[in-house]
Amino acid sequence: MPETPAARAAKPTFYVTTPIYYVNDVPHIGHAYTTIIADTLARYKKMAGAEVFFLTGTDEHGQKIEKAAAEKGTTPKALADAVVGRAQGLWKALEIDYNFFIRTTMDFHEKGVQKLFARLLEKGDIYKGEYKGWYCVSDENFLAEDVSADAHGHKCCPDCGKKSVVVSEETYFFRLSAYQEKLLDLYAARPDFVRPASRMNEVESFVRGGLKDLSITRTTVKWGVPVPGDPAHTIYVWFDALHNYVTGIGYDWNMGQLEKFWPAVHLVGKDILRFHAIFWPAFLMAGGFEPPRCVFGHGWWLKDEAKMSKSKGNVLDPYVILDAVGPDPLRYFLMREIPIGLDGNFSHEGFLHRVNSDLANDLGNLVHRTLTMVRSYFGGKIDELGEVSEADDRIRTAFEEMKERALAHYEEFAINRALEEIWAYVSLVNKYLADNEPWKLAKDPARRGRLGRVLRQAAAAIRGVAVLVAPVMPGSAQKIWELLGEEGSIHKTRFAGFDFEALAPGATMKAPQPLFPRVDVKEFLAEEAAPQPKTTEGTMDYLSYEEFAKMDLRVAHVLKAERVEGAKKLLKLQIDVGTDKRQIVAGVAETYTPESLEGKKIIVIVNLKPAVIRGVESNGMLLAAVVADKAVIPFIEGDVPAGTKVK
Repeated sequence: MPETPAARAAKPTFYVTTPIYYVNDVPHIGHAYTTIIADTLARYKKMAGAEVFFLTGTDEHGQKIEKAAAEKGTTPKALADAVVGRAQGLWKALEIDYNFFIRTTMDFHEKGVQKLFARLLEKGDIYKGEYKGWYCVSDENFLAEDVSADAHGHKCCPDCGKKSVVVSEETYFFRLSAYQEKLLDLYAARPDFVRPASRMNEVESFVRGGLKDLSITRTTVKWGVPVPGDPAHTIYVWFDALHNYVTGIGYDWNMGQLEKFWPAVHLVGKDILRFHAIFWPAFLMAGGFEPPRCVFGHGWWLKDEAKMSKSKGNVLDPYVILDAVGPDPLRYFLMREIPIGLDGNFSHEGFLHRVNSDLANDLGNLVHRTLTMVRSYFGGKIDELGEVSEADDRIRTAFEEMKERALAHYEEFAINRALEEIWAYVSLVNKYLADNEPWKLAKDPARRGRLGRVLRQAAAAIRGVAVLVAPVMPGSAQKIWELLGEEGSIHKTRFAGFDFEALAPGATMKAPQPLFPRVDVKEFLAEEAAPQPKTTEGTMDYLSYEEFAKMDLRVAHVLKAERVEGAKKLLKLQIDVGTDKRQIVAGVAETYTPESLEGKKIIVIVNLKPAVIRGVESNGMLLAAVVADKAVIPFIEGDVPAGTKVK
């Protein structure tokens, strides 16, 4: 039944944002983590009956972007365009369902920021003066005066550790000092304004220590939003960037939408909490806006006990994991492994253990064996149901109890706790099947009704689990929904009206396919550890002629090509190298289809030691150029026999 206008108007609203990510480099696991949290909460709120707006995007102004573009020999806008495409591609691969992707170079955003700046200037909350202080170019922030200098008189940024520089320039200031008591009043009235509570304590302590007026323009940076009426000044990146949360949802272009959804829940890394919990609410108060609903400072994902950072060389590429197992296992691991407020240390071993244990063994096996038995014993339709025993009814009541606890955890952003509750229930259902032994019941025709009841309870439980995990694992939940014979989108299900007993009567359950194939840990880790060629711009590692002569390069004829299961980039090629026929694995699937390679002649190094890649043996390596991260193969034209040496 469609909703009435009154029902739509009565819906609660939920506005959630990620930080807007700098475009000085490509997104990594840390960026994915924040965005998956936001997506999970947005999906949960929709299924809880709220109308949701989810904003993410990119921060494209400032000295850091100028510098990164110059180092790459390009313009700031060209750099931004390239990185934005990669970010949007990754969000699509991770099944991130945002409402809007804002870029701070968008015209409406720049005009909105200028309008807000002019309003505060006229009000007197912004004034012109001169500032001299230690400035961190990396974080685009002046250091606090209490930061100590080293033995040489230099000051390093306490957040990133890099050396700062002394900057003296004419600037516009925001009267942050005028908002100290108002901020403290806000924190006192709303103790959950900053979460978790430990972060609130940090923020309040900083404000009680005294706030000084904040420099919010630069004359030394040109890549940014010009100050209205004074274009020699560029608006400081944090004043510019933070206002994306109001411009992105409608300020100055869709005020009705802004009024409908504001205030927001902001998800941010703990390193930028101060900007969001102190500067941002002060800007909002000055501009006449209500402060955010909540600022949640989540922890960092660490690798080797250090924060992931491109400069430290410890960034994890999400695509490596996506190629191996797809988006849902990664989403599940990041949401399950740690509470949102704490740091976590990422290890591939820990990740693969979750995939193989929680997903493949527990949930995947439950779905597979239940549906296999329904198909084998009832042809996909359970046509006989016996009486409900106490054990059968316990599966229903345990679900209702678990559902209530899990939804309460989702509501509190304790996604890991919600998943713990759901997986405890999955274990209960697996035990229920083991205790009732439907494979033995199937041998006795007189107990067919009992068999039907046991399998029906298990299928209903699986359906309930799919609904509750849908915010975290949207693709897998939909697959389970369809395997059970349900129609439409599982994401349109509402928690409040969900009925455990409403498993579609007479629906034909489908033959299951493995939802979460097990990953061989040794093979995966061996491939990850395989040495990658490294080059440094302007330098070259030279080989002697004798070293080069050891490589046996030959023309190979591609006889057959096919994709490697579970790997986005890999093709398996059967080739003729003249002396024998062999198999190689090549990472060219993003550029070439299998059909386009069959019959072609390529160049292969034939005397490499065999390697196992994604469980497939490879005896050789083809040669290819890499252009914009895509392989380009030099094909051999004309009548050149397979096995011909290449020198």
